[in-house]
Amino acid sequence: MKNNRLAVNIFFFGNGFLYTNWISRLPKLQELYSLDYSLTGIVLLIAAIGALIAMPFTGYLIIKNGSKKITILSGLIFCLTIPFIPVFHEIWQLGILFFLMGLSTGTMDVAMNAQAVLVENAYQKPIMSSFHAVFSLGCTLGAGSGALFTYLQTPFFYHLGLNTIIVLLAVFWAINNLVPDKILKMSKAEDPSFRLPDKKLLALGIIAFCCMLGEGAMADWGTNYMKYIVFSEPGFAPLGLASFNLTMMIGRFLGDKGRVLFGDHKLLLINSLIAIIGMVIVLFPVHEISVIIGFAMVGFGLSVIVPIAYSKSGTMEGLSPGVGIAMVTTIGYAGFIIGPPIIGFIADWTTLRIALFFVFGLFLIMGWLSFIQAKKAQFSNL
Repeated sequence: MKNNRLAVNIFFFGNGFLYTNWISRLPKLQELYSLDYSLTGIVLLIAAIGALIAMPFTGYLIIKNGSKKITILSGLIFCLTIPFIPVFHEIWQLGILFFLMGLSTGTMDVAMNAQAVLVENAYQKPIMSSFHAVFSLGCTLGAGSGALFTYLQTPFFYHLGLNTIIVLLAVFWAINNLVPDKILKMSKAEDPSFRLPDKKLLALGIIAFCCMLGEGAMADWGTNYMKYIVFSEPGFAPLGLASFNLTMMIGRFLGDKGRVLFGDHKLLLINSLIAIIGMVIVLFPVHEISVIIGFAMVGFGLSVIVPIAYSKSGTMEGLSPGVGIAMVTTIGYAGFIIGPPIIGFIADWTTLRIALFFVFGLFLIMGWLSFIQAKKAQFSNL
């Protein structure tokens, strides 16, 4: 099973690594296509919409073809879209590429998490958080790679092409080591992909939604908050986001041990409370150091929530892993799409600090639902 686990980790790592390689050179992309902030936002939104469209259908595709085949196909398509980002001349061509990228990464997100559930079931212990930690590690190293190639003034195409080749070499090894899963043959009436989520799955989806919107808010607005609300120096302002990403990665590497020690429901509640306390520290700044600590607490608090939500939805009774994860992922990923414009609109209307109270409110909902889940789990064990 070690090879299976490594193979799935390669897809998680490659996803994060390639994503942050190109996103770290967003200014170069804007320069190549003469994109202002509005057009840049539209292009990024196109990719997000592609992912959101793909996710609900991925569960059905997994039922019919197996998560192994879907992970391979979506992973290869995702990798092959990356080098073509700088080669077009028209914005509409870039939009089509980003829509395809969104479709592939949305499908890949569901399928590789379904693979992770199969590996976790084989290990018979919690390991889902470690896969998401590897994704975070890929994001961190990808951002570093982007910074290095930017410093070396490497042409954008060669930068992305070289990194894609490296990831593809690892993916080609991983293909033969993914977990084969059962392909179900059902009538349309019996097909679980047509079922609406029950209350337990809906609650997990809302928890994932609150968490993922919070993650996106910290990534999109964290540095701006440090600069314009806390009045940090330009060189100091990114440290809030850096501390958030660092503690999220650490939390995910420690998350599986936490799941064994506390149990999933109790850990959801504990980490929700940590995120809520961290957000209070961020929203009521005493000093820029305290705000950085607040960002770090939010990152650590959110770190294991989505992995637990995926793991629980992938083992929901009566649903295949692909269908359960597809439902929760679709609800959760919607937070990435609606979060930035909502926060931006509120910030324009009031201030960024007040806008982030919207995120705080969602964290309270996340904590409340986690508390209810923990209470139900406690009574069911009596």
